[in-house]
Amino acid sequence: MITREMMLKNEQYLSKYATLDRDAIRLQNFESDFRPNFSRDVDRIIHSLSYTRYIDKTQVFTHWHNDNISRRIIHVQLVSKIARTIGRALSLNEDLIEAIALGHDIGHVPFGHPGEKILDELSMKYDNTHFAHNVEGVRELMSLENNGKGTNITVQVLDGILCHNGEFVQGEYRPKTKTKEDFLSDYEECYKNADHIKSLVPMTLEGCVVRISDLIAYLGRDIEDAIRLGVLKKNSIPEDISSVLGSTNREIVNSIIIDLIENSLDKPFIKVSDKVLKAMKELKDFNYKNIYYKANTTASLKFYENVFNELFIYYRDNIDDENNSINKIFLHNMDENYKSNTSVTRKVIDYLAGMTDDFILKEYEYMKNPQKNGY
Repeated sequence: MITREMMLKNEQYLSKYATLDRDAIRLQNFESDFRPNFSRDVDRIIHSLSYTRYIDKTQVFTHWHNDNISRRIIHVQLVSKIARTIGRALSLNEDLIEAIALGHDIGHVPFGHPGEKILDELSMKYDNTHFAHNVEGVRELMSLENNGKGTNITVQVLDGILCHNGEFVQGEYRPKTKTKEDFLSDYEECYKNADHIKSLVPMTLEGCVVRISDLIAYLGRDIEDAIRLGVLKKNSIPEDISSVLGSTNREIVNSIIIDLIENSLDKPFIKVSDKVLKAMKELKDFNYKNIYYKANTTASLKFYENVFNELFIYYRDNIDDENNSINKIFLHNMDENYKSNTSVTRKVIDYLAGMTDDFILKEYEYMKNPQKNGY
């Protein structure tokens, strides 16, 4: 018979700074089985509908018609592997790391960061609240999955998702002790204050590992994708960066991981050397200038804006139409508590945020010509 003790026997070898199974905090009570808390969270995340939709969401490049270009699901898997490698070397809780990593981008919207920016503008205009993919990721797991009942993921995992943003590069990541109430306060504040997101700090060392792994995972891989698409030329990384990190994704990932482990072993924080930190910051700036600002044309950005704005108005104005897809596909299955206590604006934003790239385009085509593109 499988016992909980058998599943947790490796905890005796974990670092004194690791998060243990007994530390797990949940927002609701539940009956446990033989699975450790954070392993159960992994199961709930990979079986969620939000996780399934990763497969057709933009990482950086949208509709470039190349099957070898990363989609969001690939990035998520890379973050998970990199973070678990670091976690194993530092004797941290790999189940917790995997759960945070696999769930960290669940709140991403169609067309990647440009889509997120458009939804934030719509949210501010019609609801006076901010939209950010890390906050929506928490919302998905806490309030939208399971037909609006949520999945009762541990606070440590939800907090790791909330605080994961790898866009904010640091030399040292030191966790901040939090209660359940502290986490919920951070979550609610993000809707009111966009700057609050920049100040978020994970409550676990495992969350810190995922945060820097998010950055490690996309720095080199995005360069490889850009080269494959002809956006960037091979060997174009400046010498002062490549001499420290290397010039390929493999070299970049390996260099940062080794440096990080050497500087973080047996410490209550995650750290990279000053030399590697400087190179990472410069490489990130290089990527923005040479990749991210070129990933979408002015025309495509305007098209995305039209798609989101027109669909938002369409769903909002037809929210009571039972034949509209927001009812047939989304609201029809949701818990009565969600339907009764959620504003029309937030319902529309939740629906749009959860869409894949292909689905939002199909919805846009249907809105323009319902006779030709019916369900």
